[in-house]
Amino acid sequence: MMRDLHELPKFRDGWSYLYVEHAKIDQDDKAIAIHDPEGKVPVPCAALALLMLGPGTSITHAAINVLADCGCLVAWCGEQGTRFYAQGIGESRFADKLLRQAMLCSDPDLRLQVVTRMYRKRFAEGLPAEITLQQIRGKEGIRVRETYARMSRETGVEWNGRNYDRSNWNSSDPVNRALSAANACLYGVCHAAIVSAGYSTGLGFIHTGKMLSFVYDIADLYKTETTIPAAFHTVAINGTTGVERQVRQACRDVFEETRLLARIVDDIEDVLAVSGTLVPMVDGQDFDGDMALPGGLWDPETGEVIGGVNHAD
Repeated sequence: MMRDLHELPKFRDGWSYLYVEHAKIDQDDKAIAIHDPEGKVPVPCAALALLMLGPGTSITHAAINVLADCGCLVAWCGEQGTRFYAQGIGESRFADKLLRQAMLCSDPDLRLQVVTRMYRKRFAEGLPAEITLQQIRGKEGIRVRETYARMSRETGVEWNGRNYDRSNWNSSDPVNRALSAANACLYGVCHAAIVSAGYSTGLGFIHTGKMLSFVYDIADLYKTETTIPAAFHTVAINGTTGVERQVRQACRDVFEETRLLARIVDDIEDVLAVSGTLVPMVDGQDFDGDMALPGGLWDPETGEVIGGVNHAD
């Protein structure tokens, strides 16, 4: 079994994602294989960032073990990837970035700085230094609405606003269904990047109260250049039939063209201003250096004391 996590491929070097439904997945040497009525397809999972398991999929224990060793996140999702049910584990086993994320999220002043950086990253022309958060949100709303309107003009696809009902998928028009399916793919890739880098998906800054709040935060950085164009162009080219499948394929191409995998982790660290080592240490001991070694104990005065010893004296 691989013990040195530095041997794992970097997230930016992997494929974006693979969606599978109505198939059986098992181990195939150091990789996995997908079996369906058309035959067997081997998948080199060491280069795969995210495996999305749709309805009718079964997977063996050995296959999950290989995927975990390769740092590939496994997500159990609904049909067409439109719902998220559960997740496996990514490649990171360290707590330093998670602890920093929790610190930034818990302090109102630091959180506001992160929120502002997240919004500023979306505006290539920059924003005035004195602008308020409410003003930034107003400008962000205008930016997104203008993107929808521009894509409608460029593709000829009619746009009547973002409107969808998760309980009645087919009630939405084709472009809204394409947007939902495209965003599900983007969420999956961002989810895989966040977990692989050692962050929490639930500790959001702009979004809050959901287990995917941080996923929504990061995904919003890329929608206007990835999923929105992909959805409109898919509907313009393919019409109203099978847009969900077509837009997933379009997203795969767009993610590659925009070098999305190579950017996500760096962008996360940029908005969180992560620099240097943040691994917690007590008396010079790096607890994350040994996965079997207990961590420290929280103390209200010193912050942390050595764990596993008698502190009664």
